[in-house]
Amino acid sequence: MADVSTTDMAMPDVAVLLSIGRHPVSRRARRAATDAQALDMALALRPRRLTAIHAGPAADGEALRAYLGMGLERLTLLVLPEGSDPVEPLIAHLRHLAPSLVLTGRQAEDGEGSGMLPYLIARGLDAAVVPDVVRIGPAEAPDFMPGSADLVQALPRGQRRALTVTGRFVATVHPSAPPARPSAFGPARRGVIEPLAVQAAADLFLPDCKHRPWRPKPKLIRMKRGGSALDRLKAATEGKSGKGQLLVNPSAEAGALAIYDSLVEQGMLP
Repeated sequence: MADVSTTDMAMPDVAVLLSIGRHPVSRRARRAATDAQALDMALALRPRRLTAIHAGPAADGEALRAYLGMGLERLTLLVLPEGSDPVEPLIAHLRHLAPSLVLTGRQAEDGEGSGMLPYLIARGLDAAVVPDVVRIGPAEAPDFMPGSADLVQALPRGQRRALTVTGRFVATVHPSAPPARPSAFGPARRGVIEPLAVQAAADLFLPDCKHRPWRPKPKLIRMKRGGSALDRLKAATEGKSGKGQLLVNPSAEAGALAIYDSLVEQGMLP
């Protein structure tokens, strides 16, 4: 069996797409959790060339320094106007770099947060997509082609699946992946953010969206399992005796108060 060195097995070129996150309580700009996990995976691979990219307004530069504090020496900022679509500029830049692996978080913490960007990037690069990765490393078998990678993918109910991927691909990181290393203040200040002006088109989707505060979804009605179809229908439609109250010709205030109390009791209102 031929001897294969660690350098030969390493991923040659890796690109990491980074976004600006939002703290769930203070709403302050910060590094996005899954993007930081993706960067930590990329740093652990020790590739020949690691490129970290963010596409957004120039004002995002200060929030990006948390990524530099993880050990990055430089970060590329594709400067776009506010409200621009970052997909095409990212695809054009990645085509120029031609990395064998593109790592990114599964979903943005701010903005549209649709989770479509990795798939649009993969389509533009004519690359495969591997979602919900929790571990990644160079392929260990000596008969694999250079650039092959062994991955562990998260599945529902805590299950895991091992994969081996050959060729260029885009991988999204699952939140259950190992947590990212902390950001150090010194490297964050010393790191270099390289702004790069690019041509961008306006986002055709975001202006039509309506923004509203998040609220919990109503609880689903639990259906009775087993028994005949008639028993299950009665369980779903009949109300339980001994609960609620009957109001005959109530005033508007009394009726509204009864409805409000019922919604609070069912957990639909805080």
